[in-house]
Amino acid sequence: MKYEVRGAKCEIRGARYEVRVLIVIALMAMLVIACRDDKLMVYPEVYDTGTTEVVGDIVGMYVLCEGNMGSNKCTVDYLDLVTGKYNRNIYSERNPSTVMELGDVGNDIQVYGSRMWMVINCSDKVEVVDAKTCRRIGQVNIPNCRNVTFNDRYAYISSYVGPVDLNAGAQIGMVYKVDTLTLQTVATVEVGYQPEELVIVGEKLYVANSGGYIAPQYDRTVSVVDLPTMREERKIDVAPNLHRCRADQYEQLWVSSRGDYDKNPSCITWMRKNAYGKMEIGGRIDVAVSDMCIVGDSLYYYGSEWNEAAQRNTVNYGIINVRTHEVLKTTLFGAKEIAAMRMPYGIIVNPENKDFYLMDAKNYVSSGELLHFKRDGSFDWKVRTGDIPGHGCFIIGN
Repeated sequence: MKYEVRGAKCEIRGARYEVRVLIVIALMAMLVIACRDDKLMVYPEVYDTGTTEVVGDIVGMYVLCEGNMGSNKCTVDYLDLVTGKYNRNIYSERNPSTVMELGDVGNDIQVYGSRMWMVINCSDKVEVVDAKTCRRIGQVNIPNCRNVTFNDRYAYISSYVGPVDLNAGAQIGMVYKVDTLTLQTVATVEVGYQPEELVIVGEKLYVANSGGYIAPQYDRTVSVVDLPTMREERKIDVAPNLHRCRADQYEQLWVSSRGDYDKNPSCITWMRKNAYGKMEIGGRIDVAVSDMCIVGDSLYYYGSEWNEAAQRNTVNYGIINVRTHEVLKTTLFGAKEIAAMRMPYGIIVNPENKDFYLMDAKNYVSSGELLHFKRDGSFDWKVRTGDIPGHGCFIIGN
């Protein structure tokens, strides 16, 4: 665009000066500021991965990028397995009139029926879109929301309730029961402190409580909620600072603990029903699990844990057989591309062909990467994502 100022003059202390130079300087300054602000935006882009990967009914995968807290840069990307194209920030493209786009810090993403639910933590909302088009349907307002799971026609969403503040104190957490059709909250139940992931087995809802805001006295319990009455029946003492909570095909629970960063290291605990039908602890495996994905009898995981002696985070990868509860010796995670990852932040496995994806948050403030590996662990491709990719979900075709 060409800017031109014709014949503009001003008088300063009796002298006449051309203001064209001044205006040009002002315009240049504005452009510099605009360019600086543009760096805060994640623009829609399309990359070609060079391969198509459709196996079975899965046709695509969404990747939720958290965005650094306070930056309002949460985005969602889409990998089209039919065309091999990776669409960066597809939400912005499909919803151009939405103010502030997705919001601040994406914490969870799940597909249920024809809709996709994205939990946007610091924006105190759950964004609901059409799963196939990513076009906005509505939102559910929930304070400091964390994770979501589903049963029948309802969504169950964990919430810290209090503000996003480590000094907020001992605010008890809650689970919100939301009608998936009307997007209205129909019931709530108090659970433990700062609840994280939650899962349903039978008619019970199991909630992993972290107590992250009351450190060093972390919560260490799993809340057991009766779904028909939405009442907390009891708490199971597991380990400090719980995080992930998943169920396998044997109705066992797998609950990860981030530990207390002191005497209690990270671990993962498996739980099963006893002869009376009550969930109880079956055993513990002393490995750090930051994220996991269960497919069949395999629990794929990566773990990042602070190493005091080395003064850095150490990262481990592996597979646990959920039937035998053994950590498998595998060369699956031996690729040099994995070793070169700066900060692993998420893992998801294609249930059809067992290919897996790892997400690299890099330096937490700029674009991350999504890496694709074949089921034998061989590296296939990688692509640039939004900031802090950490969560994913697959899409089933028609």
